[in-house]
Amino acid sequence: MSLVEQSQRQHLKTLTPYASARRSMSGGNVWLNANESPFDNSYCFDDGTLNRYPQFQSETLNNAYADYAGIQPNQVLSTRGSDEGIELLIRAFCEPGQDNILICPPTYGMYAISAKTYAVNTIEVPLIDSGQRKGQLNVEQVITQAKNCKVAFLCSPSNPLGNTLNAADIKQVLDACPNTVIVVDEAYIEFCYDDSKASWLKTYPNLVVLRTLSKAFALAGIRCGFLLANEDIIELMQKILAPYPLPEPTINIATQALSPGNIKRMQQQVDTLIGERERLVELLSDLPLTLEFDSVTNFLLYRCDTPQTNAADIVSALQQQGVLIRDQSKQLGLDGCIRITVGSREENDELAQQLKGYFS
Repeated sequence: MSLVEQSQRQHLKTLTPYASARRSMSGGNVWLNANESPFDNSYCFDDGTLNRYPQFQSETLNNAYADYAGIQPNQVLSTRGSDEGIELLIRAFCEPGQDNILICPPTYGMYAISAKTYAVNTIEVPLIDSGQRKGQLNVEQVITQAKNCKVAFLCSPSNPLGNTLNAADIKQVLDACPNTVIVVDEAYIEFCYDDSKASWLKTYPNLVVLRTLSKAFALAGIRCGFLLANEDIIELMQKILAPYPLPEPTINIATQALSPGNIKRMQQQVDTLIGERERLVELLSDLPLTLEFDSVTNFLLYRCDTPQTNAADIVSALQQQGVLIRDQSKQLGLDGCIRITVGSREENDELAQQLKGYFS
C-alpha cells in the first residue's frame, strides 16, 4: 500500500474532483464549454513591483468594486475567483464531520465538492422540476432543511439552467433562517444586473453574495472574485484567507477593469452577447433540441429531443470538429442536456453549422 493510499484522509478516497472545462476537454478552436467571454480585452501591467508581496487586500481594488456594486468597501473581500469564496465560507462556518451545507440541484458543482473536501455533509433540496415554477426553489423544504445547515448556496442566475430565482423566495429563506448563512452566487449577474441582491446586505446580516470577473468582464484568466457580506463576516473570512491571496498583476488588471470606461465597455459587450444569444436561439430553432429555460445569462441549456441520440454523443461529435460544448446530462433532472456558451458571431455560426450537420 502506497503512502497516499495509507495516509490520506478517509473521506477523500471517494472524492471525485470537479471536472472543469479545461480539465475535462482539450483541443478545439471554438470554445463554448466554459461560459467564458469571447472578448479579449487588453490591459497593461508594468509597475515594477513584482519583487514585493502584494497587499493582503487592495484598498484600491476593493473600493473600486464596492463603488461598482453599490455597497461599502468594508463589505468586500477580494478572492481568487468566487471558488475561493465558497471554500472560505465552508471552512469558516462548518465543523468537519458535524455540520451541513445546503444546495439546490441542478447547480454549480463546486459547492458540494468543496464541502466534501472538508468532510462537511451536503443536504440537497432539488429545484422544482415541472410546472410554472420549474427551476425555482422548493421554498418550504429549503427553509426546513436550511435550519439544519450552517451555509446554504443559492445560485442565481443559475448555472447550469440560465434562469434566476424568484426574489420573493430568496427573501423568504433569509427571513426564516436568520442563523444560516444564505449565499447567493451571482457569477452571471452582469447579464441581468437589476436582479442583484447586493443591496440587500444592509437588511440581512446572514446574506453573502459571490461575484466574479471571469464572465462578463472577460477576465477568467486572472482568477479574481469577490465575496460581499457585512463587516463581521468579512472579518471572519480574513482570519482564514491566505496571506497574499491575489498576485499583483491580478490586482492591477482587475482595478483597470473596474474603471468607468472599462465598465462601460463590459456593458456594451454584454449587450452584444445578449443579442448573439437571441440570434443563436433562432439559428438552432429548427433542430431537435428544446431550450429548457429562457436564459438571462451568456449560455443556453438544451435538451435533445431524439431518443437515439444522447448528450455525450453530441458533445463528442462536435469535439471532433473542433467545437467544444458542455455535457450536463449527469446533473439531476438534466438527462440529455447540453450547455452552450454564447460565443462571437463567427463561433456561433460555426456551432450552428456543425449541429445542423450532426442532425442532418
